[in-house]
Amino acid sequence: MVPAIYGLSGLTLTAEERAFFADADPAGYILFGRNIESREQVRALTDDLRALHGRNRLLITIDQEGGRVARMKPPVWPAYPAGSAFDRLYDIGPASAIEAARANAEALAIDLAEVGISCTHAPVLDVRCEGAHDVIGDRSYGFEPMRVAALGRAVLDGLARGGVAGTIKHVPGHGRACADSHKELPTVTASEEELERDLAPFRALAGAAMGMTAHVRYTAWDADNPGTLSPFVVGEIIRRRIGFDGLLLTDDMDMQALAGPVPDNAARALAAGCDIALNCWAKMDDMLGIARACPDIRADSAARLERALAPTRVPADDTAGQGDLFAKRDALLALCEGEA
Repeated sequence: MVPAIYGLSGLTLTAEERAFFADADPAGYILFGRNIESREQVRALTDDLRALHGRNRLLITIDQEGGRVARMKPPVWPAYPAGSAFDRLYDIGPASAIEAARANAEALAIDLAEVGISCTHAPVLDVRCEGAHDVIGDRSYGFEPMRVAALGRAVLDGLARGGVAGTIKHVPGHGRACADSHKELPTVTASEEELERDLAPFRALAGAAMGMTAHVRYTAWDADNPGTLSPFVVGEIIRRRIGFDGLLLTDDMDMQALAGPVPDNAARALAAGCDIALNCWAKMDDMLGIARACPDIRADSAARLERALAPTRVPADDTAGQGDLFAKRDALLALCEGEA
């Protein structure tokens, strides 16, 4: 098995993709807007991927956070609020905000599970920081680490109720970066003591099944390498100090924060201790290159993948349908409208 998550080029598999994926047997896939048209089409695509590999439990992922990061959009699917909506509600009612975040995540998971998607890359556990780039911005659950952790935990719980796994990101923290890692490598010069604030939500949710790295250079830890490619950041900070032993995915290897060829960086990330290289853009040369440059998935990574693919549905005490979940969420979020 190639320790990679690959993107797809369109609404259906091409003959070239079908042959390559059958041979490479990647750890999973990620869907984007280019892969999404209707409920029936997405379900057919995910069913095709599972049939291709002959297994029902397959890691099929998506970035569906809500707000500006949503690949499944209206009018086919409902819009979901950004993390900042729950942050505002938390100001006046922490318990209400937690319940609203949980209901929202469960409703979102119902949409994903219906079309055969097994994981969303959420919640965002990056703590906001004044003056930072807005690439995180309203995607975050706030400026206070334990608030971010509480709302992030509610999101993981809601996703599990709906039968979908979550991914904590961007570990060990993207919130104070002053650049967009899609475009360039951010450098964070905060001290180790200051960075403890960024680690706190990840430490609180270290038992999550999946996490995603940050393409950020932290000079206090490794002045030469971004976190994704740093053995110190992955091994010492993420695995030991945070205590995360779940499946560790890289952020997209094709982002401009990383210099050099995509396959080389994928191999470096795996050598640094990441479990899976994420490659989003369905460029066949890059996908082939990753398959050639990277060894088969390690035994410890395969075990983490198996745990991440374990049945995620957590029976809820109530059996609310999606409409009831929306009603609960909206009634709770309305509580802060008069406070604006």
